[in-house]
Amino acid sequence: MGLERAPLERRLRPLFEENFIRSEELGAAVSIWQNGKPILDLHGGFLDARRETPWTAETIVLFWSATKGLGSACLLHVLQEHEIELDRRVTEFWPEFGQGGKEEINLAQLLSHQAGLCAFDHPVDVQDYAAVVHALERQVPLWPPGTAHGYHARTFGFLLDELVRRLARQTLGEYWRTHFADPLGLDIWIGLPESEHHRAATVYAAKARGRPPEPAQFYRDLSMPGTLVRRTFTSPAGLHAVSGMNAPAIRSLPLVSFGGIGSASSLAKFYAMLANGGELGGRRFFRETTLQKMTTTLTCGVDRVFQIPTAFSAGFMKNAPDTPAIFGPSPVAFGHPGAGGSHAFADPESGLAFSYVMNQMEQSLLPNEKSLRLVDAIYDELRQEYPPPKLSRGGRQPARLAAPPQSPSA
Repeated sequence: MGLERAPLERRLRPLFEENFIRSEELGAAVSIWQNGKPILDLHGGFLDARRETPWTAETIVLFWSATKGLGSACLLHVLQEHEIELDRRVTEFWPEFGQGGKEEINLAQLLSHQAGLCAFDHPVDVQDYAAVVHALERQVPLWPPGTAHGYHARTFGFLLDELVRRLARQTLGEYWRTHFADPLGLDIWIGLPESEHHRAATVYAAKARGRPPEPAQFYRDLSMPGTLVRRTFTSPAGLHAVSGMNAPAIRSLPLVSFGGIGSASSLAKFYAMLANGGELGGRRFFRETTLQKMTTTLTCGVDRVFQIPTAFSAGFMKNAPDTPAIFGPSPVAFGHPGAGGSHAFADPESGLAFSYVMNQMEQSLLPNEKSLRLVDAIYDELRQEYPPPKLSRGGRQPARLAAPPQSPSA
């Protein structure tokens, strides 16, 4: 059953507007596509805390780790063009990667956070690309690759970028523009040009809430030096303050792990192409076999970093079994959230694509109620024959991963 704009807007607009009241949203936008066509775009609020500049359809904003989904798509596209399968070893294309016992790590393990390279033994600066790559080459895996998975919060983008550079002779940011952003007319940048800075919303750190964030052990480990969680979110080091991400020079950095800046409508449009069989506007970008790599879960279970169950396909997050769904009820849905509330995914089963972006962060690393209420409402409107999503305490809230107000890496 297809979505129609008018009834969908009647259902979603009150929920969206309520976010600005009960959840203290500052500025935000949501976009829904189905079967390769835009269905509904909503935006509201302001670009700045002084509430001087209204959020418009042209507003772009940092969406943190939702960038990882775009970066993964770029690498998968490179692999598709070179007819490279995921069981190939990384060292075939990046020989220096094989140091420290990493000779047997394959592309599937690397793309699904199983490589054990989420943290460094020695500090290196996130703005020094060459130094980060050399650190990845020297690093000994923190667990036997392929035996477990743990979210590579900051290192993941560098792993993707270096492989794209080795195979396509372009940076990942350049590859994104030439193969996706320009052909699809997407207002999304991995490395924002100076000419576009005036449209970018200011991002703000999460406000302290009365109740302690959950899960408690993750939060404790995040604040405790030496833990795997703390090491992961400080490897590579630097740019830990949310306010620092608003600096023009930082916005211009092509940080694939957490630096993508764009509009909700363009983010949803990209996922609409993925939900529409890899085709949009009469042009095919992905083969069915590549899309299967995005929908097929490669690893699931308790995440060594997040410390709750997570699941990953080749570069994308999936709904983990026996946990509240964050990508809708479809078993083939996939996407990638961003710290503080950004959210985007594709559901090829219903042809649905969704994105939510905002500039006032929440203390969460996975999607929160502000976007998930909208997702539930969309599927209610679709009236599909899915089992009802599982509920956590108090209703439709997923297991929330808290982040301190100054933690922009997820």
